[in-house]
Amino acid sequence: MHDINSVAASEETRLSRIDLNLLLVFEAILRERSVTKAGDRLGLSQPAMSHALNRLRHLMKDQLFVRAPEGMTPTPRAERLAEPVRNALLELRSALEAEEFVPEETRQRFVVAVNNYAAIALVGPILRKARALAPHMHLSFRPSGTLDVAGMLDRAELDIALLANPLRLSRFSACTLIEDDYVGVVRRGHPILDTHLDMSAFARLPHLTISSSGDDLSVLDAQMDAAGLSRPISVEAPYLSAGSILTQSDMMAVMGRQIGEEFRRAYAVQLVELPLQPAPLRSTMVWHSRFQDHAAHQWMRGTILSAAMELYPPDHRSDIRNTRVADR
Repeated sequence: MHDINSVAASEETRLSRIDLNLLLVFEAILRERSVTKAGDRLGLSQPAMSHALNRLRHLMKDQLFVRAPEGMTPTPRAERLAEPVRNALLELRSALEAEEFVPEETRQRFVVAVNNYAAIALVGPILRKARALAPHMHLSFRPSGTLDVAGMLDRAELDIALLANPLRLSRFSACTLIEDDYVGVVRRGHPILDTHLDMSAFARLPHLTISSSGDDLSVLDAQMDAAGLSRPISVEAPYLSAGSILTQSDMMAVMGRQIGEEFRRAYAVQLVELPLQPAPLRSTMVWHSRFQDHAAHQWMRGTILSAAMELYPPDHRSDIRNTRVADR
C-alpha cells in the first residue's frame, strides 16, 4: 500500500507535467472543433497546435479528438474532461481579472445569441451604447434559432442570450427586457388607412405571416374565431422579404411595435393600431447564474438593459425584474 505522502507526491508529479497552455489548447479545440480555428483563437501556428495536441494525447493516453465530417470530434475521455477543464479555466480567469472592470480599456469578447425580435429591435441600440462606453470591446451576435442555447451557455460558448422566454432551468437567470405590443404594418397609401380598422375590416385584409418571427398570435386568432371571423393568410415569408412584399401589395403583417418602427424607417410602410391585441411580445435576457457576480458580465448585462429601457421606457411596460427560474 502507498502512504498518503507518496500518493500526494505522485499527484504533484502528474500535475507538474501539465502545462496550462495545454488546457487552453484543449478548450479551444473543444470549442472550435478545428485545430486551425483553435490556433487562430489562441494566436498559435498550425505546427504549434499540432505539437500541443500530441503532448496532450501523450499525457492523457487518449486520442482526445478524432477527425470527422463535422470537425474534430471529442472522444469519451475528452467529453469527461470538458466540464472540469472549462470550470477550472473560468475560475482561474476570474481570479486573475482586475477587481475593477474598466469598460474604456477592456478588450473582452462577448458572444450574444439573439432571436429575430432582438436582432431587429435591440442589436443596434445595444451596439451603439456598448461601443460608446467600451470602444475596444468585441461583440459577436449570433442567431439563436440555429443554436443549442442552453448547452452553449453551459460551456461558456455564449455569454448571454436574448430570447422570447427564459430557459426553465435553475442554473440560468433571466431578466425581462421588453414587453411590446403588436401593430399592423401596411404600405403607405394603403386604402385601409382612410377607414376605421375594426375586426371585420381586419379580417377582410390579406395577411402576410412572418415565418421567421416565432410570435405567438394564437390569442389573436382565438379572439377572431370567437367573433366568427378569421385572419386570411395569403403569404408566409421571413422578415428579410417582408418589407418588399408589403410595399408592393395590399397585405398587412402583424408584428411587434418596435420591429414595425424599424420597418417604417427602412421601407415605405405605415403602422396601424390593431382592433384587438395578442398576448404581449417579450424579449428576455438569459445568462448562466455562475456569472451573476462577474464584474464584466454584470456591466454587459447592465448595458443591454439600459439600451432596452431607452428603446422602451418603463412607463410603457411592466416592471423589469431579475429571476432565477426553477427546474420544470
